[in-house]
Amino acid sequence: MMKRFILVIIMMISTFGISSFTSNTTDAKRTSYASYYHDKFNGRKTASGEVFDNSKFTAANRTLPFGTNIKVTNLDNGKSVVVRVNDRGPYHSSRSLDMSKAAFDEIGNINHGTIPVEYEIVD
Repeated sequence: MMKRFILVIIMMISTFGISSFTSNTTDAKRTSYASYYHDKFNGRKTASGEVFDNSKFTAANRTLPFGTNIKVTNLDNGKSVVVRVNDRGPYHSSRSLDMSKAAFDEIGNINHGTIPVEYEIVD
């Protein structure tokens, strides 16, 4: 009986420890590269079901929930923009974000296909 009780306590502590660890990792800043959507995607449906608009500040990410607002900072010039995740992608291993053209142009030069960025979830 005592062994079961101790085992249950250990399992509870392990579960709470894992839970608190995973919740803290969502607040972490991440660095990667970002690209922007080509105009040909304008008007098409995104993975979230909404229609893509290259003039809005939106982005695609493989894992963040739809509707998540993230602050994206260009590591080359320090400029930042807040975008909302509304699509999945990019499907290129070296990038974590596909941004709308308007959002990308706000912090970088659209003549360059990718920029190094840091991004974090904001409320």
